[in-house]
Amino acid sequence: MGVTRRDFMKIAATSAAGAVVFAGCSIPEREFQIQSPVRIPEDVLAGGDAWYASVCRQCLAGCGIIVRVMEGRAKKIEGNPDHPLNRGKLCARGLAGVQLLYHPDRVARPLIRTGERGRAEFRSVSWDEALRELTQRLQNLVGQQAGNTVVIITGPLTGYRAEIVRRFARALGADHLQLATPDQTVVRAAQRRAFGSDFLVDFALEQANYVLSFGADFLGTWVSPVRYSRGYGDFRQGRPGTRGTLVHVDPRFSTTAANADEWLAVKPGSEGLLALSIAHVLVNENLANPAAIQALTAGAGPAAFNPFRPELVSDAVGVPPERIREVARAFGRTRPAVAIAGGVAGAHTNGTFNLVAAYALNYLVGSVGLGRPVRLVARPPYGDVPYTPNPATVSQWQALSSRLDTGRPRPVQLLILFDADPVYQLQYLGFEKVLGKAGYIVSFSTLLDDTAAYADLVLPAHTYLEDWGDEVTDPAPSYPVIGFQQPIVNPFYDSRSFFDVLLSLARAVGGRLQAELPWPNLREAIREGARQLHRSGRGSVQAVDFEAFWNGVLQRGGWWDTAAAVEAVPTPPSLPAQPPVARFQGDAREYPLVLIPFEPIGVASGGPLAGLPWLQAVPEPVTTLVWHTWAEVGPETARRLGLAEGDVVAVESPVGRIEVPVYVNLGMPPGVVAVPLGRGQRQYGRYAQGRGANVLGILAPLTDEDSGALAYAATRVRLVRTGRRARVVKFEGAVPPFGFEHERPVQVTRG
Repeated sequence: MGVTRRDFMKIAATSAAGAVVFAGCSIPEREFQIQSPVRIPEDVLAGGDAWYASVCRQCLAGCGIIVRVMEGRAKKIEGNPDHPLNRGKLCARGLAGVQLLYHPDRVARPLIRTGERGRAEFRSVSWDEALRELTQRLQNLVGQQAGNTVVIITGPLTGYRAEIVRRFARALGADHLQLATPDQTVVRAAQRRAFGSDFLVDFALEQANYVLSFGADFLGTWVSPVRYSRGYGDFRQGRPGTRGTLVHVDPRFSTTAANADEWLAVKPGSEGLLALSIAHVLVNENLANPAAIQALTAGAGPAAFNPFRPELVSDAVGVPPERIREVARAFGRTRPAVAIAGGVAGAHTNGTFNLVAAYALNYLVGSVGLGRPVRLVARPPYGDVPYTPNPATVSQWQALSSRLDTGRPRPVQLLILFDADPVYQLQYLGFEKVLGKAGYIVSFSTLLDDTAAYADLVLPAHTYLEDWGDEVTDPAPSYPVIGFQQPIVNPFYDSRSFFDVLLSLARAVGGRLQAELPWPNLREAIREGARQLHRSGRGSVQAVDFEAFWNGVLQRGGWWDTAAAVEAVPTPPSLPAQPPVARFQGDAREYPLVLIPFEPIGVASGGPLAGLPWLQAVPEPVTTLVWHTWAEVGPETARRLGLAEGDVVAVESPVGRIEVPVYVNLGMPPGVVAVPLGRGQRQYGRYAQGRGANVLGILAPLTDEDSGALAYAATRVRLVRTGRRARVVKFEGAVPPFGFEHERPVQVTRG
């Protein structure tokens, strides 16, 4: 029998002859390396595929995934049909994970800075050389008892990944700051106050007949969009003869607003006042739970809601009084009903109040508790580890910026970063201006980000498809869920696990650092948590011995306990008699428009997602725009300013300006302009560099009064025509929208 094509390819991939034969075809060397018999796992059958369960890391939801692997290469990511959070479904961001794995601009090997900070000039070094440098610096700091001059910045972490970083920082006396989107901070603070739980509650939309959403774009990018989209599908058509009603409250025409039965375009920052007005109607028309009324008013009773009669608040919220009454009556009579809140409703200086007032409506209609659509999640038996992220507040970031700038109360001699890009994400604080004053900067990066460009040492980090990990799912589907992430493929480049590197550094430095971190690697740390799940005798996987249990949780992609439940109904929060009013930076006469930043479906708030071409090309559902940043205005604003689609304008705030093209959206109300987040990076590879603008750079650093989160919708702006025009890349057709045909011609280009 002759040599088959498969055998010939195997020979070609591992021999000098093969290199000669294929030299003219210019096949990249890594194509041979990744699929050659030398590199692929031992259990691979040539020509066959295998599916591995893991956890998606493209956002914080923690959906379960299964990955198709052929001959050592990940080919396709799908939702895990067994995982209770997403039940086999997955969003565009999750599907794009393979592009991160094979990105041509990944950091391929350790790099040491050769040029000025910020210029991204490096030379390659070995891991041995890089780790010797880092170990020596740590040993010097420990020997000088200067560990408190170390700062570690990471993205949000839970489980044993968070525990490793926490112990590492504790042993050094270092500060550990988690950098998350502002919405995460305010939503957690509001739900902690409203429901008394550190875990986010589960909004079971599939059990509701009426959903009233305040700013939460749950069909777009909010918190756990796959979970909520799946619940929304059942809410709409999952029960024969029953179709739920959705009303969305939002100053911007979002994806969720476009799918709602009714959209209430409120004035920015007035969402909590509207919620109190709805509560007034529920209370005065006997549609509310009397016990909840007493608790919410601290015993004052129904009279406490009188100042919020629809006629008294209509002008402030921008909704006619009769419309407020109709929505309130429908919400009170169509049981079970759910009020969900987040997103732009929490993006103001009164953000926590807005969300708490909206969540309080659930108590009035009896929707909170076991067996009801708003449910608390039980704590899993997973050990004494962080179960929820702990995002830093704006004041903490300001303190770090001041410390970097002045060196007081103590200088930052070593700054370690992982999965966080403060130069980009904290542009509203001017973080890049002070970052260069840090003594030594180490960045663990998959793609070279804007902060890594300032680093003295860049260490290539595994992607989530190459690394171990765990995830305490939050929000979970009413019962505790632990996701287990396993390496799907061998590392594509010379990268390592950030957590394994910390553990190896602890062993090299020794002393208290080694004592705090007894695990040889991240896998063994996670197995310690899995042993506690096994000993509990509960949950979706049970086995006589631990190894069988471990194999079971890896095969299923996690562990969950459907029998665990929180039976007690939390005490309703006390609402303020005088609700706080949203404050804005900028005089309304000079800056007449309220700026509303929002997360687009694809690149979301940026990070590595912006470097993936699939996500850059995902059309925003309402506008169908892709690949760039734009300013979204309504027709009234466009007419008043003489703007048409494609006009380039300067969006000017009291603190800065960006230049972007205009998109005229017929659904946008007057008085607001919406600009997407997630673009405007200087680095992140060829697909992100130079695309769009970073709207974070023109935000005033106002904060929510309660949570300390950035009030990212509290900045006023004006639009100034530049006289230029630019191509607006979109997928919608060339026919002008109905009712807008006779206005100034609109330039339309096909994507």
